[in-house]
Amino acid sequence: MILLFVFMYFIMIRPQQKRQKELNKMRDELSKGTQVMTNGGIYGKVAEVKDNIVVVEIADGVKVSFDKSAIATVVTNKN
Repeated sequence: MILLFVFMYFIMIRPQQKRQKELNKMRDELSKGTQVMTNGGIYGKVAEVKDNIVVVEIADGVKVSFDKSAIATVVTNKN
């Protein structure tokens, strides 16, 4: 039983914790001008970062507020 738990820890739990830690680090490092994609698939540029709120400019003059947890990834290729 203990071996099963150890196996499950290294196969499932530990990698998930590592991914979550990296995601939290990425969200904490958000700054103005960063290109991002939200969980809903909306692409935009960070206009402002407040405590847990990120204001994303999705078009010229169109800004939308998101919770930091709604930011899925930082977009590296700028088209």
